[in-house]
Amino acid sequence: MSLNNSSNIFLDSVPSNTNRFQVNVINENHESSAAANDNTDPPHYEETSFGDEAQKRLRISFRPGNQECYDNFLQSGETAKTDASFHAYDSHTNTYYLQTFGHNTMDAVPKIEYYRNTGSISGPKVNRPSLLEIHEQLAKNVAVTPSSADRVANGDGIPGDEQAENKEDDQAGVVKFGWVKGVLVRCMLNIWGVMLFIRLSWIVGEAGIGLGVLIILLSTMVTSITGLSTSAIATNGFVRGGGAYYLISRSLGPEFGGSIGLIFAFANAVAVAMYVVGFAETVVDLLKESDSMMVDPTNDIRIIGSITVVILLGISVAGMEWEAKAQVILLVILLIAIANFFIGTVIPSNNEKKSRGFFNYQASIFAENFGPRFTKGEGFFSVFAIFFPAATGILAGANISGDLEDPQDAIPRGTMLAIFITTVAYLAVAICVGACVVRDATGNMNDTIISGMNCNGSAACGLGYDFSRCRHEPCQYGLMNNFQVMSMVSGFGPLITAGIFSATLSSALASLVSAPKVFQALCKDNIYKALQFFAKGYGKNNEPLRGYILTFLIAMAFILIAELNTIAPIISNFFLASYALINFSCFHASYAKSPGWRPAYGIYNMWVSLFGAVLCCAVMFVINWWAAVITYVIEFFLYVYVTYKKPDVNWGSSTQALSYVSALDNALELTTVEDHVKNFRPQCIVLTGGPMTRPALLDITHAFTKNSGLCICCEVFVGPRKLCVKEMNGGMAKKQAWLIKNKIKAFYAAVAADCFRDGVRSLLQASGLGRMKPNTLVIGYKKNWRKAPLTEIENYVGIIHDAFDFEIGVVIVRISQGFDISQVLQVQEELERLEQERLALEATIKDNECEEESGGIRGLFKKAGKLNITKTTPKKDGSINTIQSMHVGEFNQKLVEASTQFKKKQEKGTIDVWWLFDDGGLTLLIPYILTLRKKWKDCKLRIYVGGKINRIEEEKIAMASLLSKFRIKFADIHIIGDINIKPNKESWKVFEEMIEPYRLHESCKDLTTAEKLKRETPWKITDAELEAVKEKSYRQVRLNELLQEHSRAANLIVLSLPVARKGSISDLLYMAWLEILTKNLPPVLLVRGNHKNVLTFYS
Repeated sequence: MSLNNSSNIFLDSVPSNTNRFQVNVINENHESSAAANDNTDPPHYEETSFGDEAQKRLRISFRPGNQECYDNFLQSGETAKTDASFHAYDSHTNTYYLQTFGHNTMDAVPKIEYYRNTGSISGPKVNRPSLLEIHEQLAKNVAVTPSSADRVANGDGIPGDEQAENKEDDQAGVVKFGWVKGVLVRCMLNIWGVMLFIRLSWIVGEAGIGLGVLIILLSTMVTSITGLSTSAIATNGFVRGGGAYYLISRSLGPEFGGSIGLIFAFANAVAVAMYVVGFAETVVDLLKESDSMMVDPTNDIRIIGSITVVILLGISVAGMEWEAKAQVILLVILLIAIANFFIGTVIPSNNEKKSRGFFNYQASIFAENFGPRFTKGEGFFSVFAIFFPAATGILAGANISGDLEDPQDAIPRGTMLAIFITTVAYLAVAICVGACVVRDATGNMNDTIISGMNCNGSAACGLGYDFSRCRHEPCQYGLMNNFQVMSMVSGFGPLITAGIFSATLSSALASLVSAPKVFQALCKDNIYKALQFFAKGYGKNNEPLRGYILTFLIAMAFILIAELNTIAPIISNFFLASYALINFSCFHASYAKSPGWRPAYGIYNMWVSLFGAVLCCAVMFVINWWAAVITYVIEFFLYVYVTYKKPDVNWGSSTQALSYVSALDNALELTTVEDHVKNFRPQCIVLTGGPMTRPALLDITHAFTKNSGLCICCEVFVGPRKLCVKEMNGGMAKKQAWLIKNKIKAFYAAVAADCFRDGVRSLLQASGLGRMKPNTLVIGYKKNWRKAPLTEIENYVGIIHDAFDFEIGVVIVRISQGFDISQVLQVQEELERLEQERLALEATIKDNECEEESGGIRGLFKKAGKLNITKTTPKKDGSINTIQSMHVGEFNQKLVEASTQFKKKQEKGTIDVWWLFDDGGLTLLIPYILTLRKKWKDCKLRIYVGGKINRIEEEKIAMASLLSKFRIKFADIHIIGDINIKPNKESWKVFEEMIEPYRLHESCKDLTTAEKLKRETPWKITDAELEAVKEKSYRQVRLNELLQEHSRAANLIVLSLPVARKGSISDLLYMAWLEILTKNLPPVLLVRGNHKNVLTFYS
């Protein structure tokens, strides 16, 4: 039963079949109520209630309503009220009753349109109301039309309905096939090949009935497992054109799909030549018998084959409907030929047929032929290799999946039924021919039994014929010698010839259609960009005419070469490789345990599919080992190529699902392992904001985390929560994509918070997963701290305190130009926008010039040429474009260059490590990791440590011993013995001038005034505080002097970060320490670990 809430339900003659609810509008006046009460029919209705008002107003009925009840409501198929001031959420109007649940809601009921892909050929994609739209407060004074209100309330709003209707009109002439004509017929014709008529009898003669049946069943097992896997994949979502390629690529991804799709399409194209040559050979044999040869056998095959393939191409290009009709005719001929054989087995044999080994059904012949009798050079696997190609062709229906009405239903039903029917036919023919015809016969009617002859158990001897001389000399008849046994046995021989023609031509026609369809699907996905030309389709059915021509040329080339015996094993292996990957796709999708793997066809098993994949691979080597090797080499080459090109597609493959499962399992397994110092690696939270706005900060962090540690680029959105969340959600994917595009192995994370410090605190606590949690915070130095608001300074120093509270190491990076290039990016975006506008304007003007000859357009072009728009010049060594001139705004060229300094290979020099305080070893580990990187490998480590003046050599030896135990190579060690002496007066004066604006100077004021100033400006530096930490202040100034003296020419300085004790050091004094410590130096990393060992010399 169905429910409908569209306006059409008010017309009795219109059936309800599209929407979910049928709503009867009940007028609220007394008359309608009375009318309702007078109705004595049984109440065939259900009621939904979401409140008393809804219960009174809404009745949902499953029967046709009274037409008069809606006369006041409908006028010419429209709602009575069309006032533009109607409110979408008005519950006191007639339109209210058309809403799904009868109350004011934007929530939409489930509909298929919400789940379609954009551009779906089966219908338009509709966007459901977003969570924001149904969660936020309703906007007031919204004016909509009643019809749009209905659609909003019920989720029926389909933008571009007219376009959808036009698409339906366009689809009107498209030919679609059901499961019988589209799949069953094609698969049966493709499976029943020439092998049935001219090789099956020989297989029975070699392997015997018993092993022959086993060969057929083994082949069927391979195809049946593949059919089950195909059915499972085909019913796990909507299937488009592309057949095996589509199924594999959407399951295993473009790498496997792209590699197998190309060789599968090529195999089908060459298969056309194989089948056509098989047909031509049969025709040439008939010409030989009638002595009507045109030139010679080889050239006659080429001539007949070329003519045949041209005719088949004409049928295919004429359209799928003509091709389908031809297939049906060929199937009828084939069925008649098979029936003709079975009829012939019961027609009494004459003397001529008996001399050729046919005696009708005989138990003695069945017993004699039951066991194998392999001739020289033949065995079970060689005979199996010859028969197996006869069982292929099960993908003939799936290959035209885009032309099926319902691929999800047609492919499983048609494929599996075709396998069953053809297998029964193969088994029946094998058993019947084995029970009727002896293995060897002379064909001489005079070879009868002489009285008194000993038969020695020979079946033919027991039936009156002596074929004993076949043991010593070759004979022409019998199962082992005559490929035309079925023609001999049949009731009317020419019908078998017609069956051979039908089998070859139908298989050729199916391959001629399959190859272009698969190839077109492959080209449409643009995996191989050079093949995009063949993606274009023509006509209502989107026929791949270009693909037909290419397939025709390939087939003609191989027909003219006429060396198909060599290429045939490779083609068989190409098909088997496709089968193997289909089976593996089914296994892989099941093994990945993705919630999206929900095939409607439940008759499959993941382990059976895996067994089928292994079996297919084994059969490839059984058929021809060198052909199998060639197939694997070609497939591997194409796989590597597609992987290298990285096509921009995302099909939700099982490879992605399994990657997730593997990552999840590994992460969970990692949680069971205790941390060990040998496995420590810096796992960093980097406060970059948007990763593109501070590239230098990200680059230096990425230099020591790439391929070894976790790196999370973090951004804190501060402001009104609604706006922040919207901005944050809108940029997540874009910023992560920027990281991937720039080959930066990092994650992007963002939070919305009331203040910057709260956001960072949340990130420090919640980022990471299990053991993969950040242990190091990386921030840029706040260069503008003297001009920044006090709250920003408090937040900046506060996050350093928070990191230490959470036992997280801190790295502060300082470069001379600073990190933030957001203004440069804004100018760049503006330039790109203007450049796009200029190009669009030029294109428009050019188009108009072609259409009009007036001078007005040219005048407009001249005006456009006067626009002062300059182009951007891309830098080769960086991701930031250098902008030469722009009226919109100026920018600092040095800042742009500084932002890329860590992308470049560093010149030969040193990394100076001032390891002043033992923090567990992080200050030493980070520069060591940097020296392992390609860009920093020319930089040597110089180690600076503090020591006593009278023990410099001893401490140098001790440090060298420690570093050697850590196995860290270094260029030199310097023991600095004069760290704690006072700095010179000029340096100290600079420091005093720096902190002067922030000092309280309470000692110069009376006690009352001093207390008042402390309360009013608690952030200022007091004289007492300055005096208490005077020695530490001296140290920072003195260290800068030493750094200037020893490390001014270093490529990078790594320096122990001084720690400000909470409650003792004011924020401004701490910032002054950092400022004076790192002033006028090369790039500096201030590092402080969490005082837990990150280095060890134990094995």
